[in-house]
Amino acid sequence: MSDIRILHEAELRACVALDPAAIDVVESTFATLARGGVEMPPILSMHMPEVNGELDVKTAYVPGLPGFAVKLSPGFFDNPAKGLPSTSGLMVVLSSETGRVQAVLLDNGYLTDVRTAAAGGVAARHLAREDASRAAIFGAGLQARMQLRALCLVRPISEAVIWARDAAKAQALAAELSTGDLKVRASADPEEAAGFAEVIVTTTPASEPILRADWLRPGHHVTAMGSDQPGKGELEPECLARADLYVADRVSQTRLMGELRAALDAGSAPDPDSIPELGDIVLGRHPGRTNPDQITIADLTGTGVQDTAIATHALAASSTEV
Repeated sequence: MSDIRILHEAELRACVALDPAAIDVVESTFATLARGGVEMPPILSMHMPEVNGELDVKTAYVPGLPGFAVKLSPGFFDNPAKGLPSTSGLMVVLSSETGRVQAVLLDNGYLTDVRTAAAGGVAARHLAREDASRAAIFGAGLQARMQLRALCLVRPISEAVIWARDAAKAQALAAELSTGDLKVRASADPEEAAGFAEVIVTTTPASEPILRADWLRPGHHVTAMGSDQPGKGELEPECLARADLYVADRVSQTRLMGELRAALDAGSAPDPDSIPELGDIVLGRHPGRTNPDQITIADLTGTGVQDTAIATHALAASSTEV
């Protein structure tokens, strides 16, 4: 029996980064999903309101890849007050030929963080104005930091504003992220933050809207990535009616747990049968943004195929490091 590789977070951080290669890997997963042939069951999602926690289990089999990942991704949102990160987890990689366990990736959620941020980069690459230079990040956690980094890899972002319910955290993050090439400030007013930006990314576990439809203006692109449970929602449902183009990572998922869910309930959603997925735009099946004044929204709930892809990428990268 072959040995099972066990890789810890430090090893994975040493060989996988949020860089152009990671964005390309995740972009390819959207294209693969759009082409078809992928086996990706619905997310197993368990909400634990008594402890402000949740668990998602995601997986996908991609023909042609040597293995597939099964990911356990817990989120316990009172953890920061205990000196712990909100998210953790691990991935198990099994052989696509035999089903035997090939590797256990004890990443504590790091690979999920990378692929989630990279997906935001893919959305902005295909939907934001090419000349977009100002960003607004809603939230002040790890994903807020990483989403801004991903944006800077695909668009000429030179200024950014951070808004969060905790103003002190927004100010601390802004100070941390400011560099000579990137000016970052905090704002206490979410409407002002939205109005300043050309690209808006929402990164919170909010259950009530934090971005209002009447704050959107021509040229805006919004990436909403926090709504990955049926009880969550960051965008006012009317945002989808105001948008010229709404794009889902997977329509079947956004109907259940993305921003589309609340918009359908409110009667302000586009016809689900007409909604393009991000992979359709990557492949050129749908034109995406067609003029600079359009308002576009990408609804990212996270897919199992992204986890299989980033796990495969990590294993290949760690092999070259040995």
